Amino acid sequence: KKASGGDDDTHYEEIRYEGYGPGGVAVIVEVLTDNRNRTASEVRAAFTKYGGNLGENGSVSFMFERVGLIVYGADAASADDMFEVALEAGASDVESSDAGHEVTCKPDDFSAVRDALEARFGNAEDTRLDWKPQNPVAVDEDAAGILLKLLDALDDNDDVQRVAANFDVADDVLERLSA
Repeated sequence: KKASGGDDDTHYEEIRYEGYGPGGVAVIVEVLTDNRNRTASEVRAAFTKYGGNLGENGSVSFMFERVGLIVYGADAASADDMFEVALEAGASDVESSDAGHEVTCKPDDFSAVRDALEARFGNAEDTRLDWKPQNPVAVDEDAAGILLKLLDALDDNDDVQRVAANFDVADDVLERLSA
């Protein structure tokens, strides 16, 4: 749906933007665009509008770890089964909850881990390379409200494929802001 190419000769570029949002939160924005200048302007405008600033590549990515992420629903397997199969396949971490299972691995192991899990549990709900925050930044309610507006504005851009941010907001604050 987002920035999908048709039968024309349009050339799409993958670009990563990095910057800081409100409260000192690091933000990585991955885009697929046919117009680098338009997208850079739109991403910069969103950061500026919501009190952030766009930085150079590498300015915040060191605060994240690049990981392979494989997501299954809770009904796909028991936590023990998922843990056992994932670790045998080379996964580095498995987080299971009532919502489901999130398996992470090194990017180089991504295909092998995904294939082993899908052979045992069927197709995953989501598989992708992702940015995992290393040290989440706690933000207060005011900064969180503005930050969520920034993340929504970025996500609403058709060229934006993925947004990662290293923030931590209390669940009750997040509920109030989402209401």
